Amino acid sequence: MKQPNLIKAKFLKRYKRFLVDVLLENNEITTVHCANSGSMMGLLNEGNTVYISPATNPLNKLKYKLELIDDGSSLVGVNTHLANKLAHEAFAEKLITPLENYDIIKPEVKHLNSRFDFFLSNNLGENCFVEIKSITLKRKQNIAEFPDSPTVRGSKHLTDLIEIVKNGGRAINLYIIQRNDANYFKIAKSIDPKYYENFMLAKHSGVEFLCYSCDINLNTIKINQPIEIIYE
Repeated sequence: MKQPNLIKAKFLKRYKRFLVDVLLENNEITTVHCANSGSMMGLLNEGNTVYISPATNPLNKLKYKLELIDDGSSLVGVNTHLANKLAHEAFAEKLITPLENYDIIKPEVKHLNSRFDFFLSNNLGENCFVEIKSITLKRKQNIAEFPDSPTVRGSKHLTDLIEIVKNGGRAINLYIIQRNDANYFKIAKSIDPKYYENFMLAKHSGVEFLCYSCDINLNTIKINQPIEIIYE
């Protein structure tokens, strides 16, 4: 996937969750939209290099969107909306081997009183529901983690996936690491013990878990390779 037109800036501060002030290279301070509801732990150091993109909708109140943060170890994609686009592209290009037999991709499908990110199927009658989670957190060398703040919504998604399996379906939670420097993935139990509890329950109930890294640079971003999940 091609990156949008990126503009280099410096991170100043984040507030009201979805607003970030940055310093442009012409020394102008501007407020940009941040499409990330998590804490963005480890990324929000004043002076960090960031990359923003012009808003595509002229009716938007803010002229720019926050896309990338350089935390000194990797470029990190912080636009969580991008994770679903990356997943859709990966499904279509057969980049995720356990899901390569599905040819029909339907985003945002309602089922069991919930809305799942994707419903995949093929002409053999095989199908599965896939929930996507975007990962930016890395506290230890080479280990990415999720979540970076407590997530009631994330726990609900796990219980919904469990219900699908109980009813005889296939359910997958796909974690997408939007950074280049992780070789392993695990749940951040110290941040959200309840999510970890539901994660392990889902695993033992037959929900499948996949994790993939991204190859990120200033020109492109795409799903790269499978990452080993640490269950502990």
